[in-house]
Amino acid sequence: YYDANRESILEDFSCKIKKGERVGLIGATGSGKSTLVDIILGLLAPRAGGMYVDNKIILERNYRSWQKHISHVPQNIFLADTTISENIAFGVPTTDIDYKLVHECARKAQIAETIDSWPFKYNTIVGERGIRLSGGQKQRIGIARALYKKTDIIIFDEATSALDDKTELKVINSIFNLDENITILIIAHRLSTLKKCTQVIELVGGRVLQSGTYKEIVGKT
Repeated sequence: YYDANRESILEDFSCKIKKGERVGLIGATGSGKSTLVDIILGLLAPRAGGMYVDNKIILERNYRSWQKHISHVPQNIFLADTTISENIAFGVPTTDIDYKLVHECARKAQIAETIDSWPFKYNTIVGERGIRLSGGQKQRIGIARALYKKTDIIIFDEATSALDDKTELKVINSIFNLDENITILIIAHRLSTLKKCTQVIELVGGRVLQSGTYKEIVGKT
């Protein structure tokens, strides 16, 4: 992929991700991680080469249908000034919300116990952009939101960066215990977060420096 100034961002890049894999992505700022995620999300189109899903190339005519299979959990979560339930089931009309699923997703995101301790529980209003919640609470709501969508692929883009070590471990364990048919891509700021990944890819300067199991990558660093 190249930007508007023809500067190389990703070059000679190739990787294969199998259904159900847990893939970790590491690399310094500017290594191409964000560009790769944007390509996977269908937000950027490669200028050369392409992205293939089940041997079918993703193009402008079909990227919308591809996006329906993906949930993205960014580092900074947008929350609407409404209830916890409505933020987890984001975009779903109130009358159509599956509250049992909301509670289940909150539990998997390690936020249910906190919500249950609040007077209004899942009816708690979060305030504009979630101002009434801590950074860690907002990130866990974002994770619960991704789980609620029940997509085939979930991308966690440094989604646990605001969590303390103990809570992050619980959330990561929950992530890796999700349905084995869900493909997971994790961009992490701590290498230890990726211990249970089936594949770890390290990017440097828009190229794959190395890829392999966590033990193989850690053993080389």
